[in-house]
Amino acid sequence: MAGSKSVVLAALVANGAIAVLKFGAFLLTGSPSMLSETYHSISDTGNQVLLLIGIRYSGKDPSGEHPFGYGKSQFFYSFLVSVLLFGIAGWESLKHGYGAIVHGHSAAPGTVTVGSVTFDAVYVSVVVLLGAIAFETYAFVKANAELRRQMEKYDWNGLVEAFRSTSDVTTLTAFTEDAIALGGAMIALVGIVLSRVTGNHIYDAVSAALIGVLLMGFALALAWENKRLLLGESAPAELESAFRSIVREQPGVTHVDRFRTMFVGPAAILVAADVSFDPELNTDDVDADIERIEEKLREHDDRVRFVYIEPEL
Repeated sequence: MAGSKSVVLAALVANGAIAVLKFGAFLLTGSPSMLSETYHSISDTGNQVLLLIGIRYSGKDPSGEHPFGYGKSQFFYSFLVSVLLFGIAGWESLKHGYGAIVHGHSAAPGTVTVGSVTFDAVYVSVVVLLGAIAFETYAFVKANAELRRQMEKYDWNGLVEAFRSTSDVTTLTAFTEDAIALGGAMIALVGIVLSRVTGNHIYDAVSAALIGVLLMGFALALAWENKRLLLGESAPAELESAFRSIVREQPGVTHVDRFRTMFVGPAAILVAADVSFDPELNTDDVDADIERIEEKLREHDDRVRFVYIEPEL
């Protein structure tokens, strides 16, 4: 959890500063790409705020109303990020880019004077975007390091398996968002430079629209990822199979009748099973076997938080 929080804080600082700089560049140049990137960075900043709220809320102790804790709040707030922030920012960026394509709007060819030095206003956008790329690279490296740590810890083979298996939507969101932020800044930079060099507005305008498509695509992917966890997804098949084997191989167990798992938080798994024990065992022996099963499950994966074994004699 600490790793996820540090990733989010790094992204929050980077995106907040970048949003201000991008908006200033837009005011100076009127570039459609810079407006799309402003929407992008504002949504990223709001994203981090919501994720931090989710992290704090999920840390509350279980209560009578929420006996399995508040871990799923991270799934909920990450879902809000996809719907309220990335969806809206993506739509506005796409709409603005489309308008620029149709009406021929591009960055203003004005100048900026600082002291006795006068230079092309477009260079403001270029400098801001290069700075954004540097900031986003820093945030991406942090998110990537945390995701790689989880991949090594849980023995995931590559990013595809990590995305399918992880329940840490906070790190997943930050990683993907930072990657898309880097891509968006590069698209905007290419579009602005090409429009300035060729004198054709279409490159700047298309870049703005592409950034919108990028954001909306991420919104859909993130919403889908959180949907599976909000609906109570089980642990990955390989992990569930390992859990089942631990229960089945415990001396005194004759059969595992029913077995279920579910993520109840980003690092919290619920395990429930109906287990047939040797009928010659007494109650104390069965209790000891159940305690040992719980210990073995937690030793195998530290995300196991709740274990319910229903003995069948």
